[in-house]
Amino acid sequence: KDILAMVRKSLDKKNAVLAFQPVMEARRPDHAAFYEALIRVIDDTGRVIPAKNFMPAIERAELGREIDVNALNMGLRTLHQNPCIRLSINMSARSIGYQRWMQTLNRWLKKDESVADRLILEITEASAMLVPELVVQVMRDLQRLGISFALDDFGAGYTSFRYLRDFCFDMIKIDGQFIREIATKPDNQVLTRALQSIAHHFDMFTVAECVEKKEELAFLQEAGIDCLQGYLFGRPETVPVWKEEETSLEGYI
Repeated sequence: KDILAMVRKSLDKKNAVLAFQPVMEARRPDHAAFYEALIRVIDDTGRVIPAKNFMPAIERAELGREIDVNALNMGLRTLHQNPCIRLSINMSARSIGYQRWMQTLNRWLKKDESVADRLILEITEASAMLVPELVVQVMRDLQRLGISFALDDFGAGYTSFRYLRDFCFDMIKIDGQFIREIATKPDNQVLTRALQSIAHHFDMFTVAECVEKKEELAFLQEAGIDCLQGYLFGRPETVPVWKEEETSLEGYI
């Protein structure tokens, strides 16, 4: 309860920032296709409150919705201020029906229509399966505006393949448990190739999470994964260096 009160206090004081981690093109691993924006909540001492200490507890609470609203607002402001980049922003499927979240999205779309084509909304498998019919409908509505959707933690064990067909995600992010040590673990290789095959069958772009070693990079490039994310390419940074040569995913999704 103490840490949740601390998070609430920080949000009320607007003591939150985004950290940005690059997601690289597999064919050109020195070029970022987009950045994932991760919210960081700051306490009164200026330190980051570890997300793992409060995120599970707030998933079903209104505080979780407020976290998503703050992340969306800061992410859309970043897109508005930096027209050369694309961002993915995390959200819970529970926030889809939250009025303030949708109001925040609509306000920024009205202010700058270009942010829609550069916005990727990431929803975890576990979250999507809570209200699959609602997720499908809202995804279709927002995709018509140019917004893309990513299924996060793909393969973690929640998604019904029937719903995977119905969801029509633009991209899937293969869970890091299958990527770690993939160069030396045949089981991970088989499972990752299978997940990639499923994604490509449904015309979904693939991102491998938690890439940390050059050997993993080499295997994933050979396997045909589209994009790569992990500490090998960069940690989440609150002060990113946007580069003029940053590319978009046009032609992929």
